[in-house]
Amino acid sequence: MPFPKGKVCAVIISVTMKELGGGATQRPGLSNKSFSMQKRRTIVAVVDDDPSMLRAAADLLDANGFIPSLFASAEEFLTSGIAKKANCLLLDIHLEGLCGIELRQQLKSSDPALPVIFMTALDDEAIRQQALQAGCVACLRKPFPARQLVDAIEKAISGVH
Repeated sequence: MPFPKGKVCAVIISVTMKELGGGATQRPGLSNKSFSMQKRRTIVAVVDDDPSMLRAAADLLDANGFIPSLFASAEEFLTSGIAKKANCLLLDIHLEGLCGIELRQQLKSSDPALPVIFMTALDDEAIRQQALQAGCVACLRKPFPARQLVDAIEKAISGVH
């Protein structure tokens, strides 16, 4: 069953705040440790047609030392030229226009090394299999815990698949 638009953002943020133990003075995902230089240079492109999901992903990525680059459609992502600069792509499967799996297929020829993490609100095994066959590092079901996303990104940028 898909989650209504706008609900994913609240779940991701609430899970992130829970991980902090409810501390209101600290941004989600931050600790007193300094960020590694590699993380600070890591650009994570996010393609999702849900504005609340884009905002939540941007906050989460920024709080964990990544540089978010946000796009509301696959077409916007393709015309931006960011694929050559991004270290990882967080991609919604169900987009208006070109869907996430179709975008991944296009990127295989132009940017085959770009690691992709798919996300979807549907719990459908056939879709999960399509995502895996399209070549992804992970396929996350919305809503997902913040730590699950950060772990998937770290796996993607480390080259361990």
